[in-house]
Amino acid sequence: MKYFSLIWSALFRSKTRTALTLLSVVAAFLLFGLLDSVRVAFTSGGGVAGADRLVVSSRLSLTQMLPLNLEQKIASTSGVKRVAYAAWFGGIYKDPRNFFPNFSVSENYLSLYPEYVISDAQMKAWQNDRTGAIVGDSLAKKFGWKIGDTIPLQATIFPQKDGSNAWPLTLRGTFVVADDKKKGEENQLLFHWKYFDEANQYVNGQVGWYMVKLDNVDHATRVAKAIDAISENSDRETKSQTEQAFNQSFLKQFADIGFIVTAIMGAVFFTLLLLTGNTMAQAVRDRVPELAILKTLGFTNGSVMALVMAESVLLVVLGGLIGMGLAAIMVPVLAALTGGALPVGAIPAETWAMGLALMVGIGLVVGALPSLRAMRLKIVDALAGR
Repeated sequence: MKYFSLIWSALFRSKTRTALTLLSVVAAFLLFGLLDSVRVAFTSGGGVAGADRLVVSSRLSLTQMLPLNLEQKIASTSGVKRVAYAAWFGGIYKDPRNFFPNFSVSENYLSLYPEYVISDAQMKAWQNDRTGAIVGDSLAKKFGWKIGDTIPLQATIFPQKDGSNAWPLTLRGTFVVADDKKKGEENQLLFHWKYFDEANQYVNGQVGWYMVKLDNVDHATRVAKAIDAISENSDRETKSQTEQAFNQSFLKQFADIGFIVTAIMGAVFFTLLLLTGNTMAQAVRDRVPELAILKTLGFTNGSVMALVMAESVLLVVLGGLIGMGLAAIMVPVLAALTGGALPVGAIPAETWAMGLALMVGIGLVVGALPSLRAMRLKIVDALAGR
């Protein structure tokens, strides 16, 4: 630490060049903090251990539906407390850009989601209306829907038996999610599976997936294996997994979040390496006489090398911490602005750890060649201007 003032002074010898490079590092790590937080949120927690709700879907594909008679077999499995089911609908509201999850559910579906708060009166009104629908409060506010409004969904997969793609639904209730980190779950619409089963043209007596409530979270792995064993070696084999793992599988139908984030950040950090490397190389070239004087005063080759390397690491770490700090402020703000659609409320510890490792690693890489040049510098040649 006794050389910190010397390193700091050398770093800001050319204030404009250092400031511009620092801004580039800040921008790179701000982007990293935001994108990697989303990646971790989408890709973590894939195991079944510790989960009190499981999703049972087809092992072959999410588009492969399961028979309704599987419900009783799952319900009779030891460790299962309650079973509900749902089927993806995939309708659109006015414009394909108005995408939101919409699917048909069994009447007891919301009993597995106590965090979804809805009034008893609205729940009863929904249960008594064959074409009734329930939506999240955020979705209702987004489109200005009120109780009693007709929501004209247009089918993209399942037309009605008369060939029509129109599925008019009546809004009978809205639910809220108290946890701000899960506000994104308010952007969905639910309607009756019985209505869907009776009215659609193609599939009958089939569901998209089963929701399973466990009596003990410690039994998750055993129950998952027991459920999958029911249909083993049949043409309807199942895969039991956590909700998060199921959501990951669903999202990968559209894009691999992890790959996209890795590709973007790979390009960003490669550019950052070139930029900061050039900055450090130029900084050493400008200070050749000063480095020679340090050696004349008794600094060893190793000491001079360490000073230049520390300067490089300090530049990247300083910019990286500012960038990650800004990302930490922006993540909860963006989550709130998107109504919770951004599935993360804070930068995960995993992202912080990776970010710090990248800061130090990049600093060492870009400082390697300039510090070696400083170490090998000959006093006579440097002072002679050669």
